[in-house]
Amino acid sequence: MEWLEHLELGLGAIARLAKFCVEAISILCVILGLVQTGRMAFFQNYQNPLSFNQLRLHFGMWLQLALEFQLGSDILATTVSPTFEALYKLAITAVIRTFLNYFLNQEFAREHKSEPKSIDGDRS
Repeated sequence: MEWLEHLELGLGAIARLAKFCVEAISILCVILGLVQTGRMAFFQNYQNPLSFNQLRLHFGMWLQLALEFQLGSDILATTVSPTFEALYKLAITAVIRTFLNYFLNQEFAREHKSEPKSIDGDRS
């Protein structure tokens, strides 16, 4: 059974490495979202300016993606060491992600309804 312990240690190391990579991707999503939204805000087309709500929703999409990756990293952490602290963190992240998804989807639907349509039916 010693070989099983070695496999478990190897699996734990792989899970910790994957958790680190997924957390790094999550951080990258927030940074990219901030940079892209900032660029959109400061260098926008003045003939067709973006509203504050459109910018906020755009950044919210990036935050939503980052939370998806955070949820994945928390699942990996819980798989390796299922402590109550890891389970609480997983539950809190899942609840935040669910609420953010729900409210962002509602705002996307409202924004989509209020956007003016062009003659051919496409969004301007």
